Amino acid sequence: MSMFEKQGGQKYLDMELRTSPHYSRGVDVPQIMRNVVYALLPAAAMSVYTFGLSALALFLVTTVSAVLTEFILGRLSGHDNTVGDFSAVITGLLLGMTLPPGFPLWMAAAGGAISIAMGKFMFGGLGFNVFNPALLGRAFLQAAFPVAITTWDAPFAPGRFIEMINTSLALPFMTPPPHAATGATPLAALKFDGQVTPSLELLLGTVSGSAGETSALLLALGGLYLAARKMLDWRIPAAMLGTVVVLSGILHTVNPQYPSPVFMLFSGGLMLGAVFMATDMVTSPVTGRGVLMFGLLTGVLTVVIRIWGGLPEGVMYAIILGNAATPLINSHTQPRKYGTVKPVKQKKQQQGGA
Repeated sequence: MSMFEKQGGQKYLDMELRTSPHYSRGVDVPQIMRNVVYALLPAAAMSVYTFGLSALALFLVTTVSAVLTEFILGRLSGHDNTVGDFSAVITGLLLGMTLPPGFPLWMAAAGGAISIAMGKFMFGGLGFNVFNPALLGRAFLQAAFPVAITTWDAPFAPGRFIEMINTSLALPFMTPPPHAATGATPLAALKFDGQVTPSLELLLGTVSGSAGETSALLLALGGLYLAARKMLDWRIPAAMLGTVVVLSGILHTVNPQYPSPVFMLFSGGLMLGAVFMATDMVTSPVTGRGVLMFGLLTGVLTVVIRIWGGLPEGVMYAIILGNAATPLINSHTQPRKYGTVKPVKQKKQQQGGA
């Protein structure tokens, strides 16, 4: 504030009035998005080490497709260029991590474009989207290319750093050549063949699966990094992962044929989804009780779909359904305004006074 004099010697107070919050951390959207990219890079690097050039090409194609789509749509719509906020980079990278390493690159490019166009711009851009854009793009690919998206590649293939998986460079709308070496994901092996993958392999990610299943340990460490920098609401992954552990533990105790809590926790895309997708600031609740309800809902849905659903994995649909429920959760978990009285209590007070 500063004082200045007007005519006649009268003093006025020069002040700037703003709405709350009045205190800012000084951290903007690009900074947060850059740190999310930093947190994802170790797991992405592990995926490249596990699957080779195909995984690297997959990440590059989905990311470039997402960024390019954002740039083109921004120019066509007359909006400011938002490529520099790194949100499209995260969308592309996350999409790539949900796909098989040998996924045809032209399909991956289509998925990156759909993630931005339908998952983000259709709702009005960053901050207005209802669903996580990467998951919406993945859901589109699941519906459009069900065979390609459920064809998995064996890890640590010989020559993975000098040649790509033969399906990566498949021509558009042509039947891709058969895989030279394939492998079932741990979830699929358990659901359809009854085979249990060792916990250490799940933790380190030395298994067949999507590019984002490469290391639950590195994904968890990335989440801890973001939580330590206060760029992630730790309550969401804690509630989601905790619900999966408790519910699967109860089911495993009742019937040992159900997967153990350790297997459920480290297998599939649960760690990636809980840490980097369910915590999306735009599509997750903003209230304290709301984030716990959101984590509980997505955790229960994940277990239900994995065990009783037709698909071996349920994280994607669990988070998308949780995104759809977020407005309802927000509206029913708003804190009571200071000084207000609940309607029931107010009515009793009025009756007592009468």
